[in-house]
Amino acid sequence: MLISLNTIHIIFCAIFAAISAQLLKPICAFIVEPEHDWEWNLTVACGGFPSSHSAMVSALALAVGFRERFSSTLFAITVVLAIIVIYDAANVRYYSGQNIKVTQQLVKDLQEKYPHVFESSIYKTKLKPVLGHRWVEVVGGIIWGLIVAYIFYLVK
Repeated sequence: MLISLNTIHIIFCAIFAAISAQLLKPICAFIVEPEHDWEWNLTVACGGFPSSHSAMVSALALAVGFRERFSSTLFAITVVLAIIVIYDAANVRYYSGQNIKVTQQLVKDLQEKYPHVFESSIYKTKLKPVLGHRWVEVVGGIIWGLIVAYIFYLVK
């Protein structure tokens, strides 16, 4: 079974929204804090403004809505999945990152007092504290995804 051009258009729209959101991260970071150096590593980083996860699922939902109509079951499914992904980006992953920060500080504090306890290599593992997003980053991703999907709809 061949994939239709409409399906490819929707998939490309969602992927473009995610990739372009990632590419916007260093630009947005530089605008907010121009005194810092340009940070290309933000293009592949978790977290930050805008959320590429939110951009992708909101672009997908709107593109499906335009193609299949907003009253379709498929649109309803994409909206529900978008809500799950957005909630995960803003809450579950964010608080996981906060938990990592607290754990790292706890290990650091205890290492000074009990260095022999922390000789295992597991305590030397560097964990990434920024996993999720603040709500402003998520909303930025949603808005970006909706803009991308609307532009794709107009130029189709």
